[in-house]
Amino acid sequence: MAASSNETDLIRLITKNESQQRTGPNLILGIGDDAAIIRVPEQHDLVTCTDTLVAGVHFPEGTSAYDVGWKSLAVNLSDLAAMAATPRFAQLALTLPVANTDWLQDFMAGWSALASQYNLNLIGGDTTRGHLSITVQAMGEVMRGQALLRGRAQAGDLLVVSGELGGAALALQQLQAGKSVDADLLERLNRPQPRVSLGLALSGIASSALDLSDGLGLDLQRLLAGTELGAKIQLNQLPLATALTTVNTQERYSLALSGGDDYELLFSLPAAQQARLAGISAETNIALNVIGEVQATPGLEFLAADGAIFTPESSGYEHFKND
Repeated sequence: MAASSNETDLIRLITKNESQQRTGPNLILGIGDDAAIIRVPEQHDLVTCTDTLVAGVHFPEGTSAYDVGWKSLAVNLSDLAAMAATPRFAQLALTLPVANTDWLQDFMAGWSALASQYNLNLIGGDTTRGHLSITVQAMGEVMRGQALLRGRAQAGDLLVVSGELGGAALALQQLQAGKSVDADLLERLNRPQPRVSLGLALSGIASSALDLSDGLGLDLQRLLAGTELGAKIQLNQLPLATALTTVNTQERYSLALSGGDDYELLFSLPAAQQARLAGISAETNIALNVIGEVQATPGLEFLAADGAIFTPESSGYEHFKND
């Protein structure tokens, strides 16, 4: 039987899990008071982001606590990566249906496994009762004025994506259909690897960037929002997950363009910088593929190898889309 407890015990468990605080000169006060105190280093900007994950919406109900802990932090670190920020701190707000210490112990194990990779310190949060959801605020640092932003691409810039696309969406599709899912594919869905090292390497080189959370089609629109620019994407240059060979061509491209949950980086790059991609890829051990080009006129074109225009079944995942 799962162990249950009260809010005080839950907070104690979280604090114990983070008892070996990853200290640094910029953390003045962490967990234990009404609020945390941090110091932003001179000549740096503080970058913050917040994401909420809800059971049954952002992860299947049966997802392990370890994987939920990992992913809830990973999606926030992915946002920091897209802005070329070094992760430093996070706050965690948990809404739990019951005070299950066994579940929370596993959740914190997944969280800490990823946090330790970046020396990231948990500095506060909250707990309450309700349908399972997790809200995380992550904080990072970037040299003043050096953050990567959306809306800065120029006509003629190359569009580049990291890693592979569509694997997480296929895993979710198979889970929802009650099918068995390959372990590597399931890990792509449940334990995405934030591309922090890549974001840092792109600072001062890429013209704009964002992380792919809701599908390449929708996120590409977001990358170019406010620019009056468009893009042409060559579908045969998309780095598709190997497992997508098991589905037909239409579905393959739809999963890559609209499926979401990739948490790769999409960025624009001046053509003059293309020669640097190989070195950045080798330095970070992350595959990089040029998939298209920014156009001077608005609108997105997805072109098949024969030049035919491909129209995705959906632009990507949006909350409240059908409301």
